[in-house]
Amino acid sequence: MPTLPWTVPNTPPDDTEVHVFASRFETRTLWGALKFLAGTPAVWRQVSRSPGAYGATLKAQPFKRTFWTLSAWESKDALRDFVRSGAHGPAARGLAPQMADAAFTTWQAKSEELPLSWSEAMRRLS
Repeated sequence: MPTLPWTVPNTPPDDTEVHVFASRFETRTLWGALKFLAGTPAVWRQVSRSPGAYGATLKAQPFKRTFWTLSAWESKDALRDFVRSGAHGPAARGLAPQMADAAFTTWQAKSEELPLSWSEAMRRLS
C-alpha cells in the first residue's frame, strides 16, 4: 500500500497553532497487518469528516507489519474526540491484541507548516 496523500478535511485559520500527532504501529503477525489494512478505509473516511481535523496521512509497509500515521488537529480535544468515536474506537480496540509495538508523539506546529513532513514525524518517533 502506498502512502496515502495528505488529506485536508478542514482548512485551518492562518497563523494559528495546530496539534500534531504521529504514531507508529507494528503488528505481531502478517494477519494483524491485514486486519489493520482492512480497517483503514472506514477510519480514513472518519478522518475526512472529523471536525477539527486539519490534515492526515498514512504510510504503510504491510509486509514489514509496520504502519505510521501523521495528522494535524485543531486541538487535543478534537484528536481525542476522533480517537474515541466512529470507526476508530472499535478498530483500535480490535487491533490491540495484534500489536507488537507502538509509539506516539505530539507537538505544536504553525498552520503555515502544513502539510507536515514525514521526516520530522520519523525523527520525533525515533
